[in-house]
Amino acid sequence: MCSPDRLVILDRDGVINLDSDEYVKTLAEWIPYPSAIHAISRLSRAGWTVAVATNQSGIARGYYDEATLNRMHAELNRLVSEDGGRIAHIAWCPHSPSDGCSCRKPLPGLLEQIRVALGMRDLKGSWMVGDSMRDLQAGNAVEAQPILVLTGKGKRTLDKHPELANSEDATRIFDDLAQFADWLLEQ
Repeated sequence: MCSPDRLVILDRDGVINLDSDEYVKTLAEWIPYPSAIHAISRLSRAGWTVAVATNQSGIARGYYDEATLNRMHAELNRLVSEDGGRIAHIAWCPHSPSDGCSCRKPLPGLLEQIRVALGMRDLKGSWMVGDSMRDLQAGNAVEAQPILVLTGKGKRTLDKHPELANSEDATRIFDDLAQFADWLLEQ
């Protein structure tokens, strides 16, 4: 069983791959950051459990279907595996913001799905890495340690919420997933 303090939960778009205000709608548009793929595999090889929690409202909006999303995630798993790592679980929300679901971040439903899938009692002390406030809020709801990366929408998030850079805020800020992985592996 995974220990919460050895679990890293990642948002997908903007953390693992390029994000788009027009949505990532096809496998061809899903462009991973090479450093992120390597960071995931490094964490995994070092004994960390890595999971992904991603809002995918493009499904509800009709921009792509679940089969397309599954192809993107199969490619993500393949790339990480080829680099010697493993993603333990990918949880995704297909709903639009107006659907009123319990899984869409900033609600903690996706993180709870990960907790259940990994057979954990709680997520207190795990790490939640994202590029938006809703990622950090979902992590805070389960007492995960919030990490903001400045890729994707991360710089925009920091500009809107400069208090995150305040030393009294629990959020740690890194340039990208690779820099966070470097830091975490040095701890």
